[in-house]
Amino acid sequence: MDTTELDRALLATLEDGRLSRAERQALTELLQEVPLDANRRAQLRARAFSLAKERLNPSDARALEALGWVEDVMKLLTHVTEPATSGASRACFSPGDGCLSTILGELGRARKTADICVFTITDDRIAQAIVAAHQRGVAVRIITDNDKQYDGGSDIDRLRRAGVALKVDESEHHMHHKFAVLDGAVLLNGSYNWTRSAGAFNEENLVVTSESKLVASFAHHFAEMWEALGH
Repeated sequence: MDTTELDRALLATLEDGRLSRAERQALTELLQEVPLDANRRAQLRARAFSLAKERLNPSDARALEALGWVEDVMKLLTHVTEPATSGASRACFSPGDGCLSTILGELGRARKTADICVFTITDDRIAQAIVAAHQRGVAVRIITDNDKQYDGGSDIDRLRRAGVALKVDESEHHMHHKFAVLDGAVLLNGSYNWTRSAGAFNEENLVVTSESKLVASFAHHFAEMWEALGH
């Protein structure tokens, strides 16, 4: 990410002291150029606070103290994690980077298996995360729909050439799922197609859960589909 460009964008939104809908969309598109992991998010939060401090009147001690307090609380919340439970779940929504960041983060944490069953994959950032998982030894399997694999921007051929195990539903009907089971323990599921437009413009949802019965049910369905599609 170009830090100078980001600074200009942040400063522009700071001019009138509010973040308009258009400015929010512009920042979202800029931030979507790279995956936002925990460290990058922390850096961006720190930069935003720094710019806000520069804007404040140095003689206004109470305002500076209040901003410092907010910054400290944000740091505390960043480092507090929820207790792990077998049924832990959360939801993400788009437009915005929530769904994309979650997919990238969960793919990055996968260590053994990644069974991905998605109608269409055109977001290069997600494709790169899938290839990276494959290259570090994760057993990746993908099921997708035949009507979408040759669409403009489709990453299916790229994934196939990278050696990722892939099967295509060739039936007259759509394979319209959008789910993934990672390490047999985490399920990603929702309306969110793995495309740039889904994150930038569409009203979509993505649910992440480790609820064992749901994970097992989707894992079983994936296995059935994989077997039915043959070689």
